[in-house]
Amino acid sequence: MKNVVKIVVTLAIFFLIFRTIDIRKVVVTIGDAHLGYVMLGFAAQLFSTFLASYRWSIIMKELCFGQHFLFYLKSYFKGAFFNQALPTSIGGDALRVLDIVRLGFRKRDSFAGVFIDRLVGLVGLLMLNLVANLLRPGLLPDEIFWVINALSAGGISAILILMAVQRFNLARFRFFRKSSWLRPLYGLSRRTNRVYRGTKGAIQVAMTILTHLFSVIAFYWLAQGVGMHYGLIIFLVIVPPVILLTLVPVTLAGWGVREGAMIGLFTLIGADKTMVLSMSILYGLALIVTSLPGLYFYLAGKHQI
Repeated sequence: MKNVVKIVVTLAIFFLIFRTIDIRKVVVTIGDAHLGYVMLGFAAQLFSTFLASYRWSIIMKELCFGQHFLFYLKSYFKGAFFNQALPTSIGGDALRVLDIVRLGFRKRDSFAGVFIDRLVGLVGLLMLNLVANLLRPGLLPDEIFWVINALSAGGISAILILMAVQRFNLARFRFFRKSSWLRPLYGLSRRTNRVYRGTKGAIQVAMTILTHLFSVIAFYWLAQGVGMHYGLIIFLVIVPPVILLTLVPVTLAGWGVREGAMIGLFTLIGADKTMVLSMSILYGLALIVTSLPGLYFYLAGKHQI
């Protein structure tokens, strides 16, 4: 039923989009896209996924899960394929948790490892967005500018508060010990501090910013391919909020939400709707194509769902 609702919402959003944009023009624009730029966009997204898998391997080794990088590479790509290409009831993150559990680790610890990877990724995206937005304060309307800054600063602050739970030993307080939903935060805070300690924390931040930077670069090259000639800084301001919106699980793999948000923000700076939609659809296809190694790893593996 959940997937049916997502399909309906996705189709409804696209119906509204194509009421104002000629689908035939979109098809022609995609068909006429410069192949070289499109290939560069696909390559940038593939490299972004590779970097994300490497970042996850560093996190898991820091949390004492061990395993060779190749294991995490395969697991991450399998998760990416499940997230992007299949309307299943089990998401890519759940598949990654299962891969860790099959090694003999507890579900709670396996979940924590995947959750912290998501958390680290979110911090990098928020930091990238905050810096880019401050570099171009006049690009978007003031109300949107301040909303993006507030969300970015709020998200980063929430991560810092989570880390403070262990650093300031908040578990010693009675209200913390009594609350059933606050107690698990201590273990999560301890693991997060372990990942971010010392120079390794700086490496994690740099890795996750670089990962999202290549996703933005993928958008940039695909935009060049369909004739949208804007500077990279424009994409650094607009793309991260759109990625954040696609994390809300209301449509299939963010389809529809991504396209609607892209059109809404890019038209504020005078971009052509047909080109914006074409770029966004090409990026969605890039996500599917670059996740295909995950399909191979899944079919070639010993364990299947």
